[in-house]
Amino acid sequence: MSATPSPSSSLQSSRFYANIALVIAALTWLFLLVMAKVFPEQSWWIYIFVLSAEAGMVGGLADWYAVTVLFRNPFGQIPIPKFLKDHTEIIPRNKARIAESMGRFVQENFLSPQIVEKSLLSTDLSMVMGKWLTNPQNNAQVTEMVQQVVPKVFEFVGQEQIANFIQNNSVQWLRHTQINQLSSQMLRAVLENDFHQDVLQRGLDLVHQWMINHPEKAQELTRKLLKELGVWKFAKGMSWLGIDVQQRTVDSLLEKVESMLADPDHAYCQQVEEIAQQLMLQLADSESAASIQLNQTKNALLDSDAVLNFIRGAIVILCDVIKQDLQKPDSGIAENLRSAIQQIGENLMENQAVRDLLNARMTGLAIQLSDQYSEKVILFISERIHEWDSTEMINKIENEVGGDLHMIRVNGVVVGAFIGLTLGILRALFDWLI
Repeated sequence: MSATPSPSSSLQSSRFYANIALVIAALTWLFLLVMAKVFPEQSWWIYIFVLSAEAGMVGGLADWYAVTVLFRNPFGQIPIPKFLKDHTEIIPRNKARIAESMGRFVQENFLSPQIVEKSLLSTDLSMVMGKWLTNPQNNAQVTEMVQQVVPKVFEFVGQEQIANFIQNNSVQWLRHTQINQLSSQMLRAVLENDFHQDVLQRGLDLVHQWMINHPEKAQELTRKLLKELGVWKFAKGMSWLGIDVQQRTVDSLLEKVESMLADPDHAYCQQVEEIAQQLMLQLADSESAASIQLNQTKNALLDSDAVLNFIRGAIVILCDVIKQDLQKPDSGIAENLRSAIQQIGENLMENQAVRDLLNARMTGLAIQLSDQYSEKVILFISERIHEWDSTEMINKIENEVGGDLHMIRVNGVVVGAFIGLTLGILRALFDWLI
């Protein structure tokens, strides 16, 4: 159990003022009673103030009792009637009900699907996220956190026992995973979202630029291709007749690439897509030749110590390079990451369609999570409150709100004194009039 917190300065001062106010009221009451005996001819007006002091004492004592019974039994071991004792130590006695009420309050006001949906629909979360990411201070903070965390993660993962554990489990997972299904699903996602068209066009554009900018290398590559096909001698023989087979091959390839770039629906492009569709369907069938070949290749690689050692070494080298770069004050990776975060934030702010999609997805996810886990959150809160030690809980609550509660005692003395004074004056007026 944690140590009992010491009373806060606010609680101590409020308790001191409350006690002083009560003592002053009691001393004033005693003094006025003595004065009434010493000066009996003036007792008629002295008793007005006696009544005021009495009312102040009653108000202070009543408020002291009300504040005290919230936390403890003010009678201690003194035997008292059950109906009085049952209404002392109110907070400790009702800890279970308080726990349940707090859990329900959190659920009904913060975690219910209706509240979550209403709150999120009125907020453009993606815009808020975009503004936050574009703030230089924020993206620098994220980058700094990455620079601190990633090297420590690499150090932890790089420990021999941890590295071996991760490698062994990863190998076992890959060995028992039919990657044909995963490959088929990835290929389906690419084809259905037309990513392959963009990749193909970009690839063709790179090939076209390379052939234009490097004609000598294109010629050399064509020569190797003709040699591999066994027609290089024929090509050289045709050159004697003035027919440059090698250059015509380069020109033909360049023409094909340009035609495919100009027409996304080119026959070759359609053929590539058909091949990809067929491969996707074949990989979806675990008994197909393509699936069997893919899984056999995977297993062969996993059974090869040379391949595993190469992968392990490559990963170690890559992690070391990243770690060393991130630890530099002028880290290139960190600067690129900060720029990427900045760019993501700006793109979010500018792209309304993306923001709408993200908002809808995040809202749906939040509603689903609140519906599934709100009861577990309530149970967690209730269980934590149930586990609190009663004495520790009382001290914590009293530290937080006790200052205000003890000031109520001061108010009780002051308000009681004014009420008593008012009643005393009214009584004196009534006696004078009658």
